[in-house]
Amino acid sequence: MKDTRRTRVVLGVLLVVALAMITIDYRGGSESPLRGLRGVGATVFGPVERVSASVVRPVSNTLDAITDAPGERRRADRLERQNQQLREQLRSMRLDQDKSAQLQRLLGTAGMGGYEILAAQVISAGQGFEDTVTIDAGSRSGIKRDMTVMSADGLVGRVTRVGPATATVLLATDQTSSIGSRLEGSKEIGIVQGRGRRGLGGHGTTPLRLQLLDSAAPVQVGQRLVTLGSQGQRPYVPGVPIGVVERIDRSSGGLTRTAYVRPFVKFTSLDVVAVVVAPPKTDPRDAVLPPKPKPPPTPTPSTSPNPSASPSGSGRPDARPSRSGSPSTNPSRGD
Repeated sequence: MKDTRRTRVVLGVLLVVALAMITIDYRGGSESPLRGLRGVGATVFGPVERVSASVVRPVSNTLDAITDAPGERRRADRLERQNQQLREQLRSMRLDQDKSAQLQRLLGTAGMGGYEILAAQVISAGQGFEDTVTIDAGSRSGIKRDMTVMSADGLVGRVTRVGPATATVLLATDQTSSIGSRLEGSKEIGIVQGRGRRGLGGHGTTPLRLQLLDSAAPVQVGQRLVTLGSQGQRPYVPGVPIGVVERIDRSSGGLTRTAYVRPFVKFTSLDVVAVVVAPPKTDPRDAVLPPKPKPPPTPTPSTSPNPSASPSGSGRPDARPSRSGSPSTNPSRGD
């Protein structure tokens, strides 16, 4: 087709007519005079539009998916990293809350005994024949050999080796551990020794044993023990709770007795501990011991009346009053 003046005039007229029809149809709305023409156009071109859309849409979606795939992958990776960070923050908050609660209890226990402490965390457990753990505090923090280590519940052990940033703690359950102790109430003195393996294996819940210096001294199940204290306050400061007497074994001759002790500390789940860097000014004695559990109430037997008994004692024949039960009116022979 040649681009002539007539062609441009016809094209211009058609554009003006189309714009006019669009304007009239838009302004007329549902009452537009061209609504019949609109319906005819929809009837004619509707099927063509649906067919073309059904052909073009899958191709268009595929092209969009191909072009958007790198962005979607980056978005998914970013969301996954954000979720991982949120999970780590939540886990850290829970750990911080648990650690804070343990520190609060630890400070309360140390305050009752008058101990100056340095908090530390158990970072590993010994794998050899010794019952040991490693803590994340060393000589740079002021830790020295033969310092007492405790938790909020009681005695943990003593420091045996010190590095710049870590220290090794020999647990009270180790077989080479010997701790001077004092019984609550009677104040009898004895030696608590470990039985090894942190209370695991055949030792059950009593990984400690107690031998009193006085073999005839009274000892009962349920009595509690605290540390006696060492000369120079090392390796053990006085008054730290050790445990409760669970059972007592007598030797065949009956001359000596061995008491087995359940410790207050659970050695298989140590976490936050404290190293006593300065002993108390005075011996706290039993002040650091936890409150005794209240005994369960004993049920009182209820008394019910016996229906077979009668108030008048009808279960036996009527008894007449004895003359000897009444004062005698006859004078005695001696009068």
